[in-house]
Amino acid sequence: MSSEANEKTPILAATGSGGQQQSSMYSQQQGYPQAGAHPGQQQPGGYQQQGGGYPPQQGGGYPPQQGGGYPPQQGGGYPPQQGGYPPQQGGGYPPQGGAYPPQQGGYPPQPAAQPNAPPAGGAPLPGGDVDEPTYKGDIPSEDVAENQNAQAPQATAPPVEKMDQISGYNTMSQPLPPPTYDESVANQPPQRQAVSTMPNITEEQAREALLQFVSENCCYGKKPAQELLFTDISHSSAFHYTLETFTENRKTDWAYEPFRGQPIDSPANGPAPGPWNIPAAPPFLFKQHVMKIEVPHSASVKPCHDCHGIGRRRCHMCVGRGRLRCNFCSGTGRTLVADHHHHGGHHGGHHGGHHGGHHGGHHGGHHGGHHGGGHHHEPCHHCSGLGRRRCHTCHGHGQIKCKTCDGHANLKCFIQLTATWKNHVDEHVVERTALPEELIKQVTGEIALKEEQSRVWPLNQFPDNNINQASQQLVNRSLSSHQMARIVMMRQQVRVIPVAEANYQWQNKMGHFHVYGFEHKVYAPDYPQQCCGCCTII
Repeated sequence: MSSEANEKTPILAATGSGGQQQSSMYSQQQGYPQAGAHPGQQQPGGYQQQGGGYPPQQGGGYPPQQGGGYPPQQGGGYPPQQGGYPPQQGGGYPPQGGAYPPQQGGYPPQPAAQPNAPPAGGAPLPGGDVDEPTYKGDIPSEDVAENQNAQAPQATAPPVEKMDQISGYNTMSQPLPPPTYDESVANQPPQRQAVSTMPNITEEQAREALLQFVSENCCYGKKPAQELLFTDISHSSAFHYTLETFTENRKTDWAYEPFRGQPIDSPANGPAPGPWNIPAAPPFLFKQHVMKIEVPHSASVKPCHDCHGIGRRRCHMCVGRGRLRCNFCSGTGRTLVADHHHHGGHHGGHHGGHHGGHHGGHHGGHHGGHHGGGHHHEPCHHCSGLGRRRCHTCHGHGQIKCKTCDGHANLKCFIQLTATWKNHVDEHVVERTALPEELIKQVTGEIALKEEQSRVWPLNQFPDNNINQASQQLVNRSLSSHQMARIVMMRQQVRVIPVAEANYQWQNKMGHFHVYGFEHKVYAPDYPQQCCGCCTII
């Protein structure tokens, strides 16, 4: 058989007719296959025994049970223990230059045995696991203690420099300038109607509103509201102007998710559309909303950068060893226990008798015999004397599932478009009485004007010129302050809120209060009887 064949098929065995293994395959002294020859095909029940080869396993399969089987212990067998797997250059399995490449990071030899370590080949740890962690990267030379504060590695985003270059998406994580607004499609100025006159509030309505206000304040007395005399009620209207600007921002970022075999819309399907050419509409106008969309033709599959395409990462609790130092014996494998009572009595009696010679003879000996005792070391029953136990985080494997790829080893990477809709509200209140402006915003009134367009026209013919000026200023400011966003829709409205200022006299004292809104709310900070004595301070 040529060396080229050896390199291409290091696992295949040369067989005779009927699949029988040739007796010249094995070297009787070392137990290794000769150059160019390998064990025959594995049959049910293990390897076929040919010419001094290895006997079949008990119950079949690989690896063998503890205490025998395949591979044999040190001193011969296949493969040798020292030096790791595969054996060093100079012979053995696989042949040099063969087609059996090591995994990422190699297949390094195991670290030197530590104190209280089990025999080579793997010994069971408490919990039933075999001391053969599958993690093969950098691990500490000694077992580590359990750390309850140890945190699992968090998922991270793939490096941007490893992502594909998609035309039109060179800038990420920044607001994208919207298309230029086409002035030719601007709306025409709307036809506006005159503002209707607000109804006046009568004395009966003002008194009823004041009594309701007093009943809502437990310490206010009802007597002034029932007995006061109205001297004058003046009526006016407050105006509440609001401008809403509903905008859309778009930005793109690289995103990823575990690749579980889902469809991949790659650049091979065509060029990716521009960020503002991707259809996206909010479910409601003038309400904040966020939508995430995968950019078409931008996806690809890449090995997970966190686990290097393996699907698992080193365990953060045992740092890859698969085991932890026993915290009951501090890794010594032995614990100090007290002797039984009769041993302690004999030792303590002797010591106590000697001690009692100085302090009372017979009494000291008798006392020492009952209370004396000794200690001795025994194998730790928590770790069976090994000084270490199985790591419950990784179940002895030394590695845990990668959070980034969810154990699937590969990631689906794609460009994600984030569309954010926001509603910006500007408002202005015109109120010429002592009533606070914030109260005007909290009640209802007559909607005198309401317009909704892609671009609204500032008001210029409203009866109150303060509203016209506020509309002109707020509309122009809104159009200029959203340069990096697309204005989807604008809406402006004016509410007219009725306000009545009632002047009254009670017990030769003058006062006033306000009644406002369709709800007839009352503002009376100077009500004459704000504490009727019904409230007791404890």
